[in-house]
Amino acid sequence: MTSGLLSYEEISDLISQRIKELALPDEPENLYEPMRYMLGLGGKRLRPLLAVMSHNLFDDNIANAIPPALAIELFHNFTLVHDDIMDNAPLRRGHETVYKKWSTNVAILSGDALLVKAYELLSQSDLAVQPRLLQAFNQTALQVCEGQQLDMDFESRSLTCKGVSEKEYLHMIKLKTAVLFGLSLQFGAFTAGQDEAVAHQLYEAGIHLGLAFQLQDDLLDVYAGDGFGKQTGGDIINAKKTCLLVKTLEQATLEDKRKLATILRTKSRQPQRKIEAVMAIYEKYGVEAYTADRIKAHLADFRQAITGLQTGREQNLLNLIDQLAGR
Repeated sequence: MTSGLLSYEEISDLISQRIKELALPDEPENLYEPMRYMLGLGGKRLRPLLAVMSHNLFDDNIANAIPPALAIELFHNFTLVHDDIMDNAPLRRGHETVYKKWSTNVAILSGDALLVKAYELLSQSDLAVQPRLLQAFNQTALQVCEGQQLDMDFESRSLTCKGVSEKEYLHMIKLKTAVLFGLSLQFGAFTAGQDEAVAHQLYEAGIHLGLAFQLQDDLLDVYAGDGFGKQTGGDIINAKKTCLLVKTLEQATLEDKRKLATILRTKSRQPQRKIEAVMAIYEKYGVEAYTADRIKAHLADFRQAITGLQTGREQNLLNLIDQLAGR
C-alpha cells in the first residue's frame, strides 16, 4: 500500500484500481453486470477521494482509509441508480442509466446489492473505529433518503403560491447531497484516529463543499452546454426545483410566476425553446449570478475550515477543490 503524503491524482488512481478489483460474482448476470456497469462509468470518485485525502492530512499510511472510502462510493452509486429511476433520467455520465439499459426491476435490485456491498466493505474496516464509522454511515444514509423524499415532495409544490423557499431547498440539498460530503471527510478523521472536534470540523467543511457542489450542478445543468454527460437543461424540461428556479419564484411578480409555471408545465416538442424561455426569466431576476455568489461563499467557508486544521498538509486538498470549482 502506498504511504506518505499523496497527491490527489495518486489517491484517485488507487481508488479506481481498488474499485476495479472489487470481487463481484458472474451470476446472476442481470444482478452483477449492472453493478459493474455503474461502477465502470467512472466519474470523479470525489467522495472516496475526500475520505482518503482527509485521512492523509494526519496519517501517512492510508490502508485503513480505503475500505470505508470504497463503501461511500458504492453507497453513492446505489443512490444514483435509484435516483435515475425516480427522475426518469435517460443518461448518467454520458451513458444510458441502468434502468434504461436493463429495466426498472433490475436497477432496483442491483442498486440494493450495491448498498449491501457497501456494508460489507465497512465490515472490513479497523475494528477500533468500526462503531464510529457505522453510526455515522447509518445516520447519513437515512438523511440522504430524507433528502430524496423532500426533493420528490417539492415537485408537487405550487409554482405560483406557497412554493419551496430557498431555506427549504438548501435544507433538502444538505440532506440529499451535502451530508455525504461531510461523511467522507469525517470518515478520514475517524480512520486517522482523530477526536470528535476534528471530525466535526471536517464534517462541517464537507457540508459547505457539498452545498457548493450541488449549487454548481444546478448552474451547469442550464449554463454549461453539452459535454458534461447529462441532458442539457434537463432540470427545466422536468420542471425540477433548483436554486435557480426557487430564487426566481421568491422574487418574481405574480405575472412572471404564472408565465414561468405555464412554460414549465407545457410539454414542448421543441425543448430548446422551452429552455431558452425559462433562461430569459432567470436572467431578468439575476439568479445565475446569485447562485454563483452562493457557491463562492460556501467554498470560502470550506477553505477556512480546512486551513484551520493547521496540519501543514492542507494544500493538496485545497488544490483539488480549486480544480473542481472550474468543472
